[in-house]
Amino acid sequence: MKCSKLVSLTLLGLVSLFASAKETLPLDAFAMLPAIKQVSVSRDGEHLAMLRATNKNGDYIIEVHKIRDLKAKPVRLGADRMEITSFQWLNNEKLGVGFRQNIQDGNKNYWVNKYAIVSADGKGDWLVPFRSDNQASFSLLSALPGDDDEVLLEYDVNNNRIPDVVRFNINNGRSRTVLRGNTQISGGFIPDSDGEIRAARGFNAADTTIDLYARASTEDDWVKVKSISPKKREVFDFLYFSKEEPTKVYVKATLGQDKAGIYLYDIKTGEYSERLFGLKSVDADGVVLSSKEEDLGTLQGFRFTTKHPDVYWTDPNEQALQESIEALFEDKFVRTVSRSEDDNEIVIKTLSDHDAGTYYLLKDKKSLNKIGEVFPLIEPQHLSDVKYISYKAKDGLKIPAYVTIPSRGEKPYPTVVMPHGGPWARDIVIYDEWSQLLAHHGYLVIQPQFRGSEGFGLDHWIAGDNEWGQKMQDDMDQGAQFLIEKGLADPERLAMFGWSYGGYSAFVGSMRENNIYQCTIAGAGVSDLARINATLHESIYLRELQRPTISGVSPLDQVEKVNVPIMVVHGDIDQRVPVEHSRLFVEELEEHNKDYKYVELEGADHFSNTLYYNHKKEFYSSMLDWLENKCF
Repeated sequence: MKCSKLVSLTLLGLVSLFASAKETLPLDAFAMLPAIKQVSVSRDGEHLAMLRATNKNGDYIIEVHKIRDLKAKPVRLGADRMEITSFQWLNNEKLGVGFRQNIQDGNKNYWVNKYAIVSADGKGDWLVPFRSDNQASFSLLSALPGDDDEVLLEYDVNNNRIPDVVRFNINNGRSRTVLRGNTQISGGFIPDSDGEIRAARGFNAADTTIDLYARASTEDDWVKVKSISPKKREVFDFLYFSKEEPTKVYVKATLGQDKAGIYLYDIKTGEYSERLFGLKSVDADGVVLSSKEEDLGTLQGFRFTTKHPDVYWTDPNEQALQESIEALFEDKFVRTVSRSEDDNEIVIKTLSDHDAGTYYLLKDKKSLNKIGEVFPLIEPQHLSDVKYISYKAKDGLKIPAYVTIPSRGEKPYPTVVMPHGGPWARDIVIYDEWSQLLAHHGYLVIQPQFRGSEGFGLDHWIAGDNEWGQKMQDDMDQGAQFLIEKGLADPERLAMFGWSYGGYSAFVGSMRENNIYQCTIAGAGVSDLARINATLHESIYLRELQRPTISGVSPLDQVEKVNVPIMVVHGDIDQRVPVEHSRLFVEELEEHNKDYKYVELEGADHFSNTLYYNHKKEFYSSMLDWLENKCF
């Protein structure tokens, strides 16, 4: 009898789950901004702060809770006319808060980022460093070890467009300059674990190189470690100074190999160690160092990314802690985002293809408290499986890719090829809003890491040079063909959607001969290669580095070849790819009597963090309508 009842309840549960999975969520579930953007505990473990939305459009505030009584009313910190974007604990009583504000000045419309220091108890005024300079631009370099009153800031003290380093008192706003930038050393300052600036960079205009400098101690002279030329593609970055061997600095570099690895560079001898860490399949990402005051800067492991970000641990205690936390969340990507000095309070964030983001507080290593979901309207059954695969390009190059498989419908599925932006970037898909939105509505999604993507070695990166709209585009199409051969994708129902460089790809995808797509969707896309080259970067170095690699198909010159319906989407204040790219393309579509739809998002900039609820609601509804009623 008990067994029958259990079976009956289990079947009812399965039926309920199946029905819920089949239910289509309202667009609000995906269009609303994250309910929680950040959670962090103070070093003493007494308080927990979170950046929480007050409505669907964000309007974020900081809530500060007493950990001993999380149900008590929190202190709430907000900002008039400014949007809070981030925060960090500077000591146990003070928070550093990042803001941004949209400025409309005549025909100019742009964002200004600012910073303030506030008391976590909500009392007192907000302290804005260098308030007298309305255009002040500075960044936090380090909270000084053993000093709760001062932080290191990078700031242009004498307004000569060369940053300096200052010690800033977070209580009274007083500052003193500790390092003057000059024409040789002009930024990229890296402090060691004692808070001393011992690495920096400068731009050599005569040779058009970025020169990296370091010094064994503050008593030693600066040594030029590396001159990086834009004419030579390589990876070389300072990471941090070794705690165990203070005259050595960790670097991420290729040093003649295809994949970037981690080395130690001896500033006194000019010699590199053997490769400390590296993989055959992907570049190394960096080092994991202790953030605790008692052993600040001590090496704990090496970071890398295959399907997901991962760590090769060298510290057995950290490895054991991470593994014990991961054991609490089967089949989840688990990240420790904040911890108290004694590890009795640890903030954990979980993600997976069936978890859009959830925060937890682990107390005393035994009590797990759920803080909340990032997207509370999206439940696990509403999301779809993500697979990490690879396939071969036409010339045999291995192309990694993420594939999101819809939980509804039958194969072969209508399919969307979704190339990433950049193109010097890569996807890291754990929970991806756009692919999950499409999969939730029945579309199979592939995100190819085409040639020109970063993170897979120099050969893969350089293979994209001068192949815009050509071999790079072939790699994307080949991903669709691979899914067709596997019986997953329907060759009669293929579309391409992308943003930024992905938008460029969607422009090109609308005009290819023997087109495999039934439609495309170009978001914030580059349409004119000459125009993007002319406005690529203010930096001479970056112009020299990237401009020679951008050549191939310029979509604006070939609009007459468009042979499938195309939807064009762009933000009207896009600072990265100006909206003229889409407006000019649409004018040509109209001139050539092509089938198109144009959606211009008012007040939207280029990057996804400037797309608000109203932008996403308009964009998502238009995209889904286009796919359903125009494409297929």
